[in-house]
Amino acid sequence: MSKKAISVLSGGLDSTVATSVYAKDYDIHAITFDYGQRSVDREIKAAKEICEKMGFEHTIIDLKWLGEISNSSLTSDNEVPELNEDELDDLEICSQTASSVWVPARNTVFTAIATALAESIGAEIIIVGWDKEEAATFPDNSKEFLEAFNKLIQIGSPDNIEVKAPAIDLDKDEIVELGESVNAPMKLSYSCYMGEENHCGVCESCMRRKRAFKQAGIKDETIYNS
Repeated sequence: MSKKAISVLSGGLDSTVATSVYAKDYDIHAITFDYGQRSVDREIKAAKEICEKMGFEHTIIDLKWLGEISNSSLTSDNEVPELNEDELDDLEICSQTASSVWVPARNTVFTAIATALAESIGAEIIIVGWDKEEAATFPDNSKEFLEAFNKLIQIGSPDNIEVKAPAIDLDKDEIVELGESVNAPMKLSYSCYMGEENHCGVCESCMRRKRAFKQAGIKDETIYNS
């Protein structure tokens, strides 16, 4: 019997690469959350295509209540912030944009649900796409958060389950390099906040994606509107 894993797969670049790292060694059940985000349909489409290509089981979980309690620009009509490439490393500016797109306790909720599913199917690991670059402004992407959540599972779960974040020490360009090395279907991933068929090319998430491929020196097959 092969080892089992739960993947928290948004359909984005980071979670796609992270999941691909374990694709050869685990029977992966990917979960994608619908929390009322404006890009939900496009994210689900990307996640489905990735799972079909990689042979993962895929489940969509309804968490619309999470979006309903949020004032995030991802789940409301509030304007989504845009950044220039030279602003991506300005922590003051990025902290402001992070506040705009913050969804209350999102990774805490997602990972708790993933833990419940891991217990229910006997999965040994939970795969997440948390990374160093995101952690600069999103505390629930940090190594400290990862270590704390694993400690929580050790205390609160009767099973031996561990959250795995293979990109936790990586910036976006290093994630692209890792994705290339494990043959991750990065072309199928979707990173845009806006939810249109093609990436908008101007939101912060698109700008980080663009820069990552450029810095990694790897061809970016993403279609951008601008």
